[in-house]
Amino acid sequence: MAGIGLSWPSKLTERPTHASAVCRSATSLTRCCASSVKMTVSVDEKKKNFTLKNSEDAFNAAKELMPGGVNSPVRAFTSVGGQPIIFDSVKGSHMRDIDGNDYIDYVGSWGPAIIGHADDEVLAALAETMKKGTSFGAPCLLENTLAEMVISAVPSIEMVRFVNSGTEACMGVLRLARAYTNRQKIIKFEGCYHGHADPFLVKAGSGVATLGLPDSPGVPKAATTDTLTSPYNDIETIKELFNTNKGEIAAVILEPTVGNAGFITPKPEFLSFLREITKENDSLLIFDEVMTGFRLAYGGAQEYFGITPDLTTLGKIIGGGLPVGAYGGRRDIMEMVAPAGPMYQAGTLSGNPLAMTAGIHTLKRLQGSGTYEHLDRVTNQLINGILNVGKKAGHAISGGYISGMFGFFFTDGPVYNFEDAKKSDTAKFAKFYRGMLEEGVYFAPSQFEAGFTSLAHTDQDIQQTIDAAEKVLRQL
Repeated sequence: MAGIGLSWPSKLTERPTHASAVCRSATSLTRCCASSVKMTVSVDEKKKNFTLKNSEDAFNAAKELMPGGVNSPVRAFTSVGGQPIIFDSVKGSHMRDIDGNDYIDYVGSWGPAIIGHADDEVLAALAETMKKGTSFGAPCLLENTLAEMVISAVPSIEMVRFVNSGTEACMGVLRLARAYTNRQKIIKFEGCYHGHADPFLVKAGSGVATLGLPDSPGVPKAATTDTLTSPYNDIETIKELFNTNKGEIAAVILEPTVGNAGFITPKPEFLSFLREITKENDSLLIFDEVMTGFRLAYGGAQEYFGITPDLTTLGKIIGGGLPVGAYGGRRDIMEMVAPAGPMYQAGTLSGNPLAMTAGIHTLKRLQGSGTYEHLDRVTNQLINGILNVGKKAGHAISGGYISGMFGFFFTDGPVYNFEDAKKSDTAKFAKFYRGMLEEGVYFAPSQFEAGFTSLAHTDQDIQQTIDAAEKVLRQL
């Protein structure tokens, strides 16, 4: 499948180093050596000046105010160790912390910043919208505009309901699937994260895996009794679950490309198999595209892979960096949602004008020519560069990408599911992570999280990242 990056070792072509390309004569050699000395001084000076003292002070204060000092667990650096970073500002592909350190960012606010942070056009549109008010608590025309854009882009969506987060979208879509089918049981996949609602905190990935918690205290057994689990990419287990629960399964929900157990792609036949078996059993197929929506392609993973689910959840990109979520799908199913139907769900800030504005202008930018070609090119260059220098340094490393989403594991691979991902050397990742911070590169602070590129990432960003990775990996 063209453009797909798979999470197993890649056969990489050897590239001549910059030094061999430049230092070809005595004169050039002299220039090269002088340049190298200058670079060494610059890097040493950078490391000498690297400090997180202000972040440390702020984080210590935060721990007295908020549980663990953060408002989302993975931000606490539990799995990588070291000092969590307190940021001050973002722009384009870069972030700056309160100590004045600058980083090339591959987290992108966990996915929304696909056109780059603090985009001038989006900020200008938000400023105009704010003059009219920040929240109406009533319908506004902007909801119609974004709804039309989502429906025209995403193959499965004929009607859409906006909410305020990916978790809320997954809560709503689960209730809807059960209401429509009049069944209770669902199938989810180990390592797939669908927010922190009780029924989904069973063998979840992301922050749960990062903290080493198999699930969460406070979740009643009754809330998860009807949640069945399977390894990702495991067709035989799905067959067995349907055979032993005939007529009882409301839906199968999954990340079509996993991002919350690291970056894991589906085997070629996996998604088509799920589409077939759900149709055969009158169950619904739900794609959680909170991460992959508008990122793998303008129409999401379902456009990229050519598989149309019954229902879809969205978030992140469709809010352009503001809190948002959505669920949508076939009209006959969505008409079950109140007030059109009996399945109740509501939200005070749902469809608020600021989130709608940011989403509209972000999607407009993504409609421009060459956007996904750019994402594919820079991400290809990034992941293959990292894998190349990792192999050269003697490390077990594998990874892959699709469009503007990528990941790598410190294991030989292949990585087909969460159990494979857990074979990674997390201690090595933690050392690599902290080393990359000192070199001015910000990845997600967990081995079990995907990374993201944006339209703002430049060739210089990518090469600087690869050079930094080479330096750090040689020292591990």
